[in-house]
Amino acid sequence: MFGKKEEITRHKINMRAEQIIPASFLLVILIGTLLLMLPVATAEGEHTSLLTALFTSTTSVCVTGLVVVDTFAHWTLFGKIVILVLIQLGGLGAVSVMSMIMLLLSRKFSLAERNLLQDAFNLDSRRGLLTFLVRVFKATAIVEGSGAILYAVRFIPAHGAIKGIWYSVFHSVSAFCNAGIDILGPDSLMKYNSDPFIMAVTMYLIIMGGLGFIVYFDIVDRVREGRKSKFGFGRIITRLSEHSRIVLKITAVLIIGGALFVFFAEKDNPGTMGGMSMFDKCFNSLFQSVTFRTAGFATVPQENLSGQSCVLGYILMFIGGSPIGTAGGVKTVTFIIVMVNAVAFIRGRNETIIAKRRVSENMIRKAAAIITVSLATVIFMTVVIMASEGLGMDDAAYEVVSALATVGLSRGVTGTLSSLGRVTIIICMYLGRIGPISMAIFFTRRRAEANSIAYSEGHFFVG
Repeated sequence: MFGKKEEITRHKINMRAEQIIPASFLLVILIGTLLLMLPVATAEGEHTSLLTALFTSTTSVCVTGLVVVDTFAHWTLFGKIVILVLIQLGGLGAVSVMSMIMLLLSRKFSLAERNLLQDAFNLDSRRGLLTFLVRVFKATAIVEGSGAILYAVRFIPAHGAIKGIWYSVFHSVSAFCNAGIDILGPDSLMKYNSDPFIMAVTMYLIIMGGLGFIVYFDIVDRVREGRKSKFGFGRIITRLSEHSRIVLKITAVLIIGGALFVFFAEKDNPGTMGGMSMFDKCFNSLFQSVTFRTAGFATVPQENLSGQSCVLGYILMFIGGSPIGTAGGVKTVTFIIVMVNAVAFIRGRNETIIAKRRVSENMIRKAAAIITVSLATVIFMTVVIMASEGLGMDDAAYEVVSALATVGLSRGVTGTLSSLGRVTIIICMYLGRIGPISMAIFFTRRRAEANSIAYSEGHFFVG
């Protein structure tokens, strides 16, 4: 009797969590919209409409990076600070930020609040939850702080101490949260496409944000363990969890493979890398591959990319980063589970094996559902944008996938969108930010009423 009552209570808590998490992002977006509508947020001579404020707030909270006005020129210092705060809140999640504030105030967490925080991080256990929360904020401070210090090496000499520090902090937070919003000018990082230092720092922050906190903590713990026990590098790698190993492998394959593909597709393209030196071509190809993974910064004009690079962009943007991090997309592990499951079926294997570990049937179903729903949303929204804006499929799909995967790269389309087009992209950005989280919660939790009836097996034909 007690077990049944506990199960009903947990079910109610989870239903509330499914509503609270998307609502928390929506609430932050609305507050941000109101703040950006204030006259003090808009630069003199500029005008901020409700739709512009809503779009900017959404792209900041959803850490996307698509903008309809030039961030560096349209907003005042106050407006830029609001955008920076929204990016940080969006990257870490409103629920986790509020939980950290509660922890700092020494407030005790109820079971419902712990369940909510667990669902916000998409963790499979509440054990060590508050410790994990503290580690997330410490890791964020360390990585963003180190990024700001590295950026300052370039920005302080170029812009002076105060402005240089401000630029360093803003872009470090934006890069780590994979937001891709900059305040350097109208052309993102294109004026730094021959500066390997700035590109390297940006890639470091993007990759750290995209790996996921679980992987980051696992690496740190294994390195500490290795130093204490005097393990070699190879032993440290083998002691990483199967999740960390597969994330590191697929991340390396996607980045390096993507860089090689971009290099050969763009090395002779006069609109992108054709006039660069061989070293700059290699570095910019690597940067483009990394930024495709939900970052949004650009060192070459995206509208000039070849058709081959655009197709690669669709794929890398759709996959995105890794779970429990700041990146978007369907996530690397989700994608690899679906692919490996397909290979296992073709080979006639009864189980799906990754890193010498069996993948549960429930995990396979969840991954397949996320891929299916995300792909269906991309197709539907692309058709809507094509119909409302009269765009070709290349530009429309690039904009939609970029918004849904919270990437922020655009082929010069965002600023030209009509009101209907902007609303569509706003919806895409919001769905892209809360979609993977909400779908993961939804597909992980069993619904008693959905499983209470057993049906006889049907006979169907596929393939």
